[in-house]
Amino acid sequence: MKPARKPLGAVTRGTTNPNRLRRVDDFIAYRCGDPLAAAAVPLVVDLGYGATPVTAVELRGRLAAAVRPDVAVVGLEIDPARVADAQPYADPPLLEFRRGGFELAGLSPVVVRAFNVLRQYAEDEVASAWTTMTGTGALLVEGTCDELGRIATWAVVDAAGPQTLTLSARLSDLDHPATFAERLPKALIHHNVPGSPVHDLLSGLGAAWDASATPFGARQRWLATVARFRERWPVLDGPARWRRGELTVPWPG
Repeated sequence: MKPARKPLGAVTRGTTNPNRLRRVDDFIAYRCGDPLAAAAVPLVVDLGYGATPVTAVELRGRLAAAVRPDVAVVGLEIDPARVADAQPYADPPLLEFRRGGFELAGLSPVVVRAFNVLRQYAEDEVASAWTTMTGTGALLVEGTCDELGRIATWAVVDAAGPQTLTLSARLSDLDHPATFAERLPKALIHHNVPGSPVHDLLSGLGAAWDASATPFGARQRWLATVARFRERWPVLDGPARWRRGELTVPWPG
């Protein structure tokens, strides 16, 4: 028997809340639904699920309902105590909890969700972590959000590198697009300075927001903002996603 691979990474704070990752889960069902539906083994890894496994349980339920009922989710944590504490929530083979890190415990998933994990690492560790997690062909959705999941950003990364950046907000709580700057993925957060692509992106989105004030509510203001923003920036997807308070653009790198 081969010895178990040592998990790659460090124990993170583990903060979590029910429904914190609802916005990104909905995006995963949309963006990754086709490859999951076509996969012989529709496996998803939830890397760094935290002090409780609630968001992994929710991910499995949402993908089963939206994509296919036999989607399997494996939650990975480096901390053995967290893995042990999660076992009462397991429902193998569709929902399991194991010890693992960026090496994905030797698994070959279709999709990896890694949320609020790399934010706690140094920026110069990000590229290596991305390469390791996508090394078996997985599509990686990596990002960060606030404590209640109302403001979030994430990257979609494949073996070629980061492909897109998504900004997502509960629109009734969005005071200004500048708020997204606090929750940028680790690969971008320190680059939000004048002259950088991500700074230009957020500045342009903020200017469009400022010019789109309306008495008809937050959603209408957001849709008007996106319409103005699209005059200068390539925006992906379409109105059905924008109405959710979501905006996806090519990676601003």
